[in-house]
Amino acid sequence: MSDITATLTLRPPRHRADPRAVSWWRVQGLILAVPVTAAAAAAYWIFTDRPLWLGLVVAAFALLCLALALAAPRAYYRVQRWEVTDDAVYTRQGWVTHTWRVAPMSRIQTVDTARGPVQRLFGLADVTVTTASAAGHIKIEALDHELAAQLAERLTAITQATPGDAT
Repeated sequence: MSDITATLTLRPPRHRADPRAVSWWRVQGLILAVPVTAAAAAAYWIFTDRPLWLGLVVAAFALLCLALALAAPRAYYRVQRWEVTDDAVYTRQGWVTHTWRVAPMSRIQTVDTARGPVQRLFGLADVTVTTASAAGHIKIEALDHELAAQLAERLTAITQATPGDAT
């Protein structure tokens, strides 16, 4: 193994989302799952002769939606990671396919923070790093809102001090 290969080994980024993110993602999942399952149940009730087999399918669908809304956030929390160094912003996410994103500081164009209404209830915020890349932005999700503000400030300072024109 050459020296250059040894120095380029990817490791998981150090940080996870805030633990409150699991609850926030569950609420988001339920906000989606409840109306969808209610619509399926209403369609079954209104537009069919209510055969038992179809009722069982609708009930199974409702249970699956509920199970996903409650279980998926914990799994997502386990695989979503991020890290910021003086050289780059790193993220990794994905259950089956791990997606690694690395944005060198010299390529960063903007740093944004965002807090939706439900996110504010949990004290969370997202940081979005826009780069001069066709792949688009890098999003660090579900950070404590104060940490997100500090991170945006730090990224701005590092980016301003980094030579290059971000193109």
